[in-house]
Amino acid sequence: MRYDINPKDTNRAQAFEIWMKSPMPMVTLTKTFDVTRMYKVSQRQGEKFNMLLCWCIGKAASRMDEFYLLPEGDKLYKYNRLAINVIVNNNQGGINSCDIPYTDELEQFSSDYMSLTQLVSASCQDSLTDGAMVIGTSAMVATELDCIVNQYSGIFNNPFLAWGRFRKGGLKTTLPISFQFHHVQMDGGQAAQFLEELQKTINTL
Repeated sequence: MRYDINPKDTNRAQAFEIWMKSPMPMVTLTKTFDVTRMYKVSQRQGEKFNMLLCWCIGKAASRMDEFYLLPEGDKLYKYNRLAINVIVNNNQGGINSCDIPYTDELEQFSSDYMSLTQLVSASCQDSLTDGAMVIGTSAMVATELDCIVNQYSGIFNNPFLAWGRFRKGGLKTTLPISFQFHHVQMDGGQAAQFLEELQKTINTL
């Protein structure tokens, strides 16, 4: 469910006034994460690495009020739940979009992730969630990437995380992740806090 709220009643009132009319209100931060623990969990338990990372993103985001806000048009909306969007390679050689409802229960999220992505791949049809704040993701694992800067169209204002192939070196596995967000939704300090929270979530997976 989403609600139309008055920006003046939130701590984003000043940001709304400054950035809502900006021709380029998106900001991108990139951080290299230590994903050693996640890689080991994936290997030991047979879970998809990408699924685990998407769950950690949802877990970290669910702890921050800013992720439940979305600027759109000339309005600010508030949501009461989250979903993680993933890009799926379909059976016809193209791609489709798939929203995975976020839940604190990793087992349930994994089940939803597997069933929904398989359905989308086979049907070649998008699977989108109504009434949830969607956090976009994209994994381009064909190569290692240092940074990804997504396009800004003025239509898709949702936060977006993207990454390439993880890097193994000695006993450590790392992964640079780019995080794009709308400046009305949060400031750089809050975005940095989210990245720190994401690392902590990965460390305790």
